[in-house]
Amino acid sequence: MRRRLLVRALWGFAEVVVSLGVVLLLLVAHQLWWTNRLARDDAGRTVQALEREWRAPATPSPSPPGPEPGAVSTPIPVPGPSSSAAPPDQPPSPRWDQAYAVLRIPRIGLTAPVAEGTGKGGVLDRGYVGHYTRTAQAGQAGNFALAGHRNTHGEPFRRIDRLRRGDRITVETRDAVYTYTVDQSLARTAPSDSGVIAPVPRSNITTSAGYSEAGYYLTLTTCTPEFSSRYRLVVWGKLTAMRPR
Repeated sequence: MRRRLLVRALWGFAEVVVSLGVVLLLLVAHQLWWTNRLARDDAGRTVQALEREWRAPATPSPSPPGPEPGAVSTPIPVPGPSSSAAPPDQPPSPRWDQAYAVLRIPRIGLTAPVAEGTGKGGVLDRGYVGHYTRTAQAGQAGNFALAGHRNTHGEPFRRIDRLRRGDRITVETRDAVYTYTVDQSLARTAPSDSGVIAPVPRSNITTSAGYSEAGYYLTLTTCTPEFSSRYRLVVWGKLTAMRPR
């Protein structure tokens, strides 16, 4: 009798262990496969939507009526240094979570949308690359700093550790295509190392990594090592070309 009870107990324990193993495998499959598939599909559709939008001809604004005969034409005032108005060619800031650019890195076969902000739900977990909101925009003086997942949810930055000095990175917007050239990298730093996304990027921890002069920079950041968020991997580039669309 005792032997039968022991066998049943062992059998029941084995069933629980197998069930837990199946659940664990399903969770791993969901994280490593399903989230990647959903995020990549979403990101791909977003890139296509942006490209269609940019190809569409702009709707011309109606021309204002001209001056009456004999009237004096007054020049349009140009904002001065003390004016709070934005320059005419300054694009409006993207809305939070809005995808507004396309990042391409040929070395690692990456094409991904860039969205404003680095929130997980609205940006990173959708397979997008997120723009740090307090940094410069593409093509502007300062530091255009971006973040992306290295594992799961599309993992756009999984292979940025393979980038080498001289590799090209392009950022395409509605108005222009900006080309950055990889210049430096930092294999590991703390998540709190805010210096890497400063206007003049320089690590606060590894002070030999980074720059000392103002310029036009691109920063890519992601978690490291893989499947961990303990540290950050950083890649820096400099703006080397720009062409209007």
